[in-house]
Amino acid sequence: MSENLSTQIATKLKNIAGFGVAGNFAGHLEQAGETPDFVNVKAESATAPKGIFPYYLPKAKGQIGEFPLSHEKICYPQNLSEDAHLQAEPEVCVLFEAHYEFGKVTELKPQAFAAFNDCSIRKPGAKKISEKKNWGEHTKGISAEFLAIDSLQENAILDQFHIASFLKRDGVWHAYGEDSPVKTYSYFHQQLMDWMQDKLNHQADFGPLENLNQQLHQIGFPKHLMISLGATTYTEFGECTFLQPGDEIAIYVYNRDLVSAQDVQQDLQGIQALTQGTASVLKQKIV
Repeated sequence: MSENLSTQIATKLKNIAGFGVAGNFAGHLEQAGETPDFVNVKAESATAPKGIFPYYLPKAKGQIGEFPLSHEKICYPQNLSEDAHLQAEPEVCVLFEAHYEFGKVTELKPQAFAAFNDCSIRKPGAKKISEKKNWGEHTKGISAEFLAIDSLQENAILDQFHIASFLKRDGVWHAYGEDSPVKTYSYFHQQLMDWMQDKLNHQADFGPLENLNQQLHQIGFPKHLMISLGATTYTEFGECTFLQPGDEIAIYVYNRDLVSAQDVQQDLQGIQALTQGTASVLKQKIV
């Protein structure tokens, strides 16, 4: 089932618009040094995400129209004169079927989810979040393993999953992001669904954010949207360690009811693979 689903999604990835939720895990923006970007953005509450950003718009003009997703590698930026300050962002992404009426999103229907790396350049002074998110081919990470889902409601299957991430440097694996239950997103379930629909329809072009409805209109209101729900907080190691060529990153979105932290470590070390359907795993080399 999941193998067929993954194959079906892989064939249409280049036609799926990609968006991400900013600031949906308490403390992540502070660790990433990005709170100044949002100083003038008024959120609905202290815990609310800051907004939604595009990272890939099929057939759009400019850099945002370059397909960035990769199952295997991240290409280090080559056009910078100094360290790119590149960080992985461990997340879960959800594939939605989007329904529209009179130019507005009327429904988002969850179809599948996977491990995601919202890899980002820590670029001070960038005018828009999207400027830090897509610098060409192989600059984002998405697992080839998608798991089926038909709801984001409370007590649905995704509530059982955790997000864990690791960085391999000089032959040693280090915990990179905090092992975090998916259900500890600041906004989740119906609250997140309602919020995302509102932002896709009404978010203004202001500060680091962009007019998403206008973008959806320009690319012909795509049938499917891939939305990453927000990055976990970093471990102390992850917060102060930027990616370099030769590193490897591994992100696990795993069913904590079926998979233990020890099982994850055994898969990470190549001792014993996880049972199919119990996790979505993304492993990438930095090249």
